[in-house]
Amino acid sequence: MLGRLATWLRLMGFDTTYGSHLSARALVRHARDEGRIILTRDRRLRRVSEPPPMLFIISDHFRDQLRQVVDAFQLDPFSRTFTRCARCNVLVLPIDKAAVADRVPPYVLATQERFVHCPRCRRIYWPATHSDHLQAELRALGFAPRPAP
Repeated sequence: MLGRLATWLRLMGFDTTYGSHLSARALVRHARDEGRIILTRDRRLRRVSEPPPMLFIISDHFRDQLRQVVDAFQLDPFSRTFTRCARCNVLVLPIDKAAVADRVPPYVLATQERFVHCPRCRRIYWPATHSDHLQAELRALGFAPRPAP
């Protein structure tokens, strides 16, 4: 139900687990065990006795959902972009260009200098146009980079 929101939060660098396969009880237990906040559209979860911290997501549209979460938790959507694997949620690590030579398309190898990888799923990431797209989408949502302290 909130998979796209979870992916965008990860792209912005926020530690976000997603468990569409979890029952309500398992989700609550997971949130308690890991000290997480539940983001949900499931009205039944609001009736759980002694629930962990929870934010009920109002909209069906991911842009509105993203805006609601950023506003509710005063997140800086620009401060940690592309620091987590969009699939696994693990922090990505720098990797030498030579080490990815046989794992990325030739054009990418020729045009990119910086690469990171996920130590869990082994996906390779590079800035390319994804970074520009993310920045543009965040600005279109009305977010602005915060000035450095």
